[in-house]
Amino acid sequence: MSELKKVALIGCGYWGKNLCRNFHALGALSCVVDSTDSGRKTAMQLAPGVSLYSSLDDVLGDPDIDAVALATPAETHSDLAMRAMQGGKDVFVEKPMALTVEDAEEMVKTAETENKILMVGHLLEYHPAVLKLRELISEGQLGRVNYIYSNRLNFGKVRTEENALWSFAPHDVAVILRLMGESPIEASATGGSYLTEGLADVTVSNLRFANESRAHIFVSWLHPFKEQRLVVVGDRQMAIFNDVAPYGEKLRVYPNSVEFDGKFPILKKEDAKFVDHANTEPLLEECRHFLECVASRDQPLTDATSGREVLKVLHACQSSIDRNGIPMKI
Repeated sequence: MSELKKVALIGCGYWGKNLCRNFHALGALSCVVDSTDSGRKTAMQLAPGVSLYSSLDDVLGDPDIDAVALATPAETHSDLAMRAMQGGKDVFVEKPMALTVEDAEEMVKTAETENKILMVGHLLEYHPAVLKLRELISEGQLGRVNYIYSNRLNFGKVRTEENALWSFAPHDVAVILRLMGESPIEASATGGSYLTEGLADVTVSNLRFANESRAHIFVSWLHPFKEQRLVVVGDRQMAIFNDVAPYGEKLRVYPNSVEFDGKFPILKKEDAKFVDHANTEPLLEECRHFLECVASRDQPLTDATSGREVLKVLHACQSSIDRNGIPMKI
């Protein structure tokens, strides 16, 4: 990175504090905007000496600030991001980038018109095990990807503003689209509300791709144990990414395949092998990537266009949930 860029963090709460810590560690945090006493206290603890601003307007009026990172409620993302870009700042916005596809489209257009970097915080795409899995797929080591499934399950943290689909599934949708190399053509989903009426605590989403590959995503915050597992079934090999496993055991490849003797399938099963990958903090790498893109003007891996595609899938899944599982075209 040839020139260190300065970032203003908007929001230093539940997730914002993690961005605060990482941008500060990279030497890029210029100021924090948070109106709450707890948020300002957290900022001062994590980034001693950091400037505290009271509003986005203060940031937009500071020519020394190059970019804005948004860790605010999802319903504020599109408005704040567009204001920041129109005010001359590049933007990192946490997922989901917006709550409607229309707002996402406006954000994409604004980034293009203002010639600004707009990056979406799809954290899992920066996980070293996921990056290694992408490499295995792109090299053809798994063969044709027939099926992917993802489980993101836990007992809490229960949300009362957004359902489990919108809170948990964006991570997995983003990774599945990246691994498949395309967006699905159809989505269906069902959900159950047990704690807050009308707010799904558990959802299962099914995706169908043009080549008839499939994927499903199971998310829940009402589950007896924590599980973050993604399984890729190829026609040559199969792989499992288990994010709750210790380092060195997160990514396994199973050399399992099916051969045919005439019309009869013969299962070939072999022992799994652990796959080595880097041991880096995904959020630190995500923040570093944003700063590099601000400096180089290259488009981020998780750019606004990819964020919009994730949003289209989420909306199709939500529409299907609202219609009791009817498949929706994307």
